[in-house]
Amino acid sequence: MARMVDKVALVVGGAKGIGLAVAERLAVEGASVVLTGRRTDDVEAAAARIGRGARGLIADAALQEDLHRVVETVREAYGRIDALVLNAGISEPATLRDGTPEHFDRHFAVNVRGTVFGLQAALSAMGRGGSVVLMGSIADAAGITPYGTYCATKAALRSYARTWTAELAPQGIRVNVVAPGPTDTAMMASVPEEGRAALIAPIPLGRMARPEEVAAATLFLLSDEASFIAGAELCVDGGMRQV
Repeated sequence: MARMVDKVALVVGGAKGIGLAVAERLAVEGASVVLTGRRTDDVEAAAARIGRGARGLIADAALQEDLHRVVETVREAYGRIDALVLNAGISEPATLRDGTPEHFDRHFAVNVRGTVFGLQAALSAMGRGGSVVLMGSIADAAGITPYGTYCATKAALRSYARTWTAELAPQGIRVNVVAPGPTDTAMMASVPEEGRAALIAPIPLGRMARPEEVAAATLFLLSDEASFIAGAELCVDGGMRQV
């Protein structure tokens, strides 16, 4: 039986990669899906690929006004948001020595600010039974050079999930984190073979995650099957951080 029938789902950062896989799975499970992305071509292609009435909206997750516009559009069309996935994020390398204020601000604007104010905006359209998934990373508890700033943004999300659970659980809204390990998205296609091998080497299951596997974990946490799970982090990493 489909697990998201009569649910309205908003996937911020749902036009490509893991976000697209999540949006597609939610639609298959019966949800009315709205996804966002920054590029018109990507958003239109994602909505067309998903079908099932999926709707794509152009928005920059780092801009508070865009987030409010998206939420109002969903509210006008569907009246509410039942499931919220905050997936928009960037990851660019920079060591402590060569990092710049621009690099720092760009990562925290998208990965953290976008998540904080995305949820803030969506709360006005969410009620009891609502569920939120923050797309984290197993990097939140790792020291991965030269991705220190990226790791710090994901650690911030893990911390926020705990605080938001304490704040929102009395209102009947659950918040959880999905933390993927290396995932075989289109972005990974440009990584040289030796680089891919280095990423895979520490994974006990011997391969990267597939986007649809991350989507399955996200679906579970959003669904009523996870009705007593809140403030948790579900790692989808093939055992990479677990052993």
